Amino acid sequence: MTTHGDDASAPGAPPVVPGNHPPVPNPGRTATTPGKGQPAELPAALTGLRAAVGAARFPLALPSAEPARRDAAGLTAQLDDYLLPRLARLDAPLLVVVGGSTGAGKSTLVNSLVQARVSAAGVLRPTTRSPVLVCNPADSSWFRSGDLLPGLTRTGEPSEDPRTLQLVAAPALRPGLAFLDAPDIDSVVDANRALAGQLLAAADLWLFVTTAARYADAVPWELLRTARARGTVTALVLDRVPTGAADEITAHLGEMLTANGLGTAPLFVLPETVVDGQGMLPEWTVAPLRDWFGQLAADAGARDAVVRQTLDGALAALQPAVAGLAAAADEQVTAAEALDERVRAAYRNAHRTVEQGLRDGRLLRGEVLARWQEYVGTGELFRTLEARIGRLRDRVLAAVSGRPAPAAELRTAIESQLVTLLRGVAAEAAEHAHTGWRAHPAGAALLTPELTRPSAELTERAERLVRDWQRGVLELVRIEGGDKRFVARTAAYAVNATGLAVMIAVFASTAFIPTGLEVATGAGTTVAAQAVLQAVFGDQAVRTLATRARADLLDRVTALLDGEAARYLERLAEVEATTGTPEALREAGARVEGARTRARLTTAAVEGVDP
Repeated sequence: MTTHGDDASAPGAPPVVPGNHPPVPNPGRTATTPGKGQPAELPAALTGLRAAVGAARFPLALPSAEPARRDAAGLTAQLDDYLLPRLARLDAPLLVVVGGSTGAGKSTLVNSLVQARVSAAGVLRPTTRSPVLVCNPADSSWFRSGDLLPGLTRTGEPSEDPRTLQLVAAPALRPGLAFLDAPDIDSVVDANRALAGQLLAAADLWLFVTTAARYADAVPWELLRTARARGTVTALVLDRVPTGAADEITAHLGEMLTANGLGTAPLFVLPETVVDGQGMLPEWTVAPLRDWFGQLAADAGARDAVVRQTLDGALAALQPAVAGLAAAADEQVTAAEALDERVRAAYRNAHRTVEQGLRDGRLLRGEVLARWQEYVGTGELFRTLEARIGRLRDRVLAAVSGRPAPAAELRTAIESQLVTLLRGVAAEAAEHAHTGWRAHPAGAALLTPELTRPSAELTERAERLVRDWQRGVLELVRIEGGDKRFVARTAAYAVNATGLAVMIAVFASTAFIPTGLEVATGAGTTVAAQAVLQAVFGDQAVRTLATRARADLLDRVTALLDGEAARYLERLAEVEATTGTPEALREAGARVEGARTRARLTTAAVEGVDP
């Protein structure tokens, strides 16, 4: 046996094995476990963190989103697979996860250590598809219960399903310690690689197996650094070392371990040899490693030290992991707010354009102006206001000539002008919102072709809006003129005529004073409308009618444009539903760290050591 790094007192280092003695805890560290008088605080805090992480969502396509989703899944798995079940049973058997690269000889090593063919080994890759857990028969009940690694279905037979865990009892293996033969960490099968990482996160001790030819590969070192960051106790096996090359290779590997903060990890060197007829390594090559594990299994204090040290490291690693998730969630909320504002700004501008169109007289041009002049010029307005016979005469005229009365043409012109305006501003708003999202890294991924233009139902909704508004104006005139004898006497005919005048007034300036443009282009149309209305209602009532009709129209326009904007905003609903995620993660992380700190202090007080 060759060991590397016999300084057991290195600060923050995993326990080491001087000679053939079992590992001992680092005296400079105190394990984090539920302390006396507060046994439930840390598990309860972890359960709360589990809920906060499980609720976190990162739907927007930001650079931090995919890493955050992976980190959240990994954190959830470690909480479920290891931290919560291990805290519930600190005295449960020590789990040694055997991991390494493809073809490193993990399965052969496990078989040789337990002196039985419990895990398939061969030249075909990948060999290990479903993980195999080997334990003493006395420990089978704990691993069969499913508390540890609850997402893996227990089975007693080999399986090709990577979501199963084959349990094998090996009487030659001492109670108190179990081996888990994991899939290759660099497997060509994605599911195998993911499962290998999950299993390593559930290890009390990670036995990393590599070879003289592949010990410098990049993938294993990424996982070794992860194990170091989590505080997982780690031991290494350097397999298939050619005769005469042990010193040189071991020295180089030792330098790499030291450079990555793993200089005190126990290192076992196995020479290049051949397996026997049972596919096992010669006894003399694995005896030192088996003895080391045997001593560890026999020493409850040493096992407890390993469990507590790994547990402490895993708990300490939670805080930066949670902080990273909270930062990614902040980015999601910030991006969602930016995208939301780009849409709202586009449709606010559309609303302002409509409002300005009702103020500056532009709607009094064209067809509306022509129909209004015709309406007033033919005398229909005044005839309608004075007697029912005028209405009847125009109806007869329309029937004879086949041409609608000027009032109907005016009402249609008003509807057409407003619908054209609404369609224009909606199209412009959709284009601006689409452009704004396309320029944002998260917005571009949310866009679909139909968002480049208004909804297919916009025209129909706009036409219905204008007709409903026109009916509302008539009802407003009817209510306001209910006590006016002139309107009451001429009944519905006066209401209709006065309502048309109100609609024309809405297209004028807010103060109901025609601007120079309105006078020039409208030939005094608003003055005529004002005169009609003042004759019926009086000056103040005129202002009230125009103001209320305009406000009603703008309210309806707001609802229409809000519906168009909702096509964008509903795509942000998932982010908006989790705006409290960053704070929830930080609060949950702080509760875990507080419980961990109090547990350390309590444990230190009970054991009489310096925390």
